Amino acid sequence: MRYRTLGGTGIHVSAYCLGTMMFQDGCNSDHDDCVRMIHAAVDQGINFVDTADMYGQGESEEIVGKALRGRRDDVVLATKVHFQMGEGRNRSGNSRRWILKAVEDSLRRLNTDWIDLYQVHRPDDSTDVEETLSVLSDLVRQGKIRAFGCSTFPSEEIVEAHHVSERRGLGRFRTEQPPYSILARGIEASVLPVCRRYGMGVLVWSPLAFGFLTGKYRKNQPIDLSTGRPTIRPERFDPTLAENAAKLDVVEQLVDLAESIGCTLPQLAIAFTVAHPAVTSAIIGPRTMPQLEDLLKGAALTLDDAALDRIDEIVPPGTNLYNPNAPMPPRSLTDTALRRRPLADRAAA
Repeated sequence: MRYRTLGGTGIHVSAYCLGTMMFQDGCNSDHDDCVRMIHAAVDQGINFVDTADMYGQGESEEIVGKALRGRRDDVVLATKVHFQMGEGRNRSGNSRRWILKAVEDSLRRLNTDWIDLYQVHRPDDSTDVEETLSVLSDLVRQGKIRAFGCSTFPSEEIVEAHHVSERRGLGRFRTEQPPYSILARGIEASVLPVCRRYGMGVLVWSPLAFGFLTGKYRKNQPIDLSTGRPTIRPERFDPTLAENAAKLDVVEQLVDLAESIGCTLPQLAIAFTVAHPAVTSAIIGPRTMPQLEDLLKGAALTLDDAALDRIDEIVPPGTNLYNPNAPMPPRSLTDTALRRRPLADRAAA
């Protein structure tokens, strides 16, 4: 496993990061099996583990905490805050009030005194970014977190956050965690260049495109929408929809490419993401040990220029064949009051 520096933190992390979203009820609820998978990943050189408080409402963090007993110093541990935890108001978002509560809960579940990378899981338009940066800076000074980053932030909000950090003398986002795959290359246009400009580490999620690049879903083959990932977002898998048919066409071309260079489709997909100079680590999210073993076998895969050129022909750079963030459009699009002046004030004269 190769290691890369995480932004300007001086922390060295493996080019594969083990994501643990699948370690929860409804995915893999066998805690002992999940612990074995984490140990296997670490034994194979992965020293970067990513989780979040909302994965299984804390269950994933608890599993990671069990796995890291006696091995905490060997692992760079990342978790996230933002989404609703339990019932009631003020149990989500990016406010000082919630982050101070959420970090203590994560530390307890993870059974650790510190978090290496604490990430803001999504933007929060109800909270001034200065408020968020201020509390995160305080947590660094208190020694509860070593560095902090953001996840799935648009480029303009990353830039704003850095300007606020500089103006107010606050710590800054050291990392960004965006979605990135052969089918979702939109971040190549602005997010990745902005991250390089600010020296941010980048750990990308969903390199297998929500399962479309596993090889499980193929053209002219029936897709069971009642099991697995299709139950979460069936509209992303329904082959009668034109956008899904286009993805299946691309999958067939990528399968041919993978076979021509002697690898599996998942191995090709992940190797593509870590070949980008702005990407520090790709988050792999296996549910089973065989899935983990297959992905680890592809760690040494090098895609030459011919293979990357062919991928560019199949899916041009900067192109999204689907929008990984479709469920969460910004309020600037969903709130008509932000797009329309009051009726009496709309005319020019």
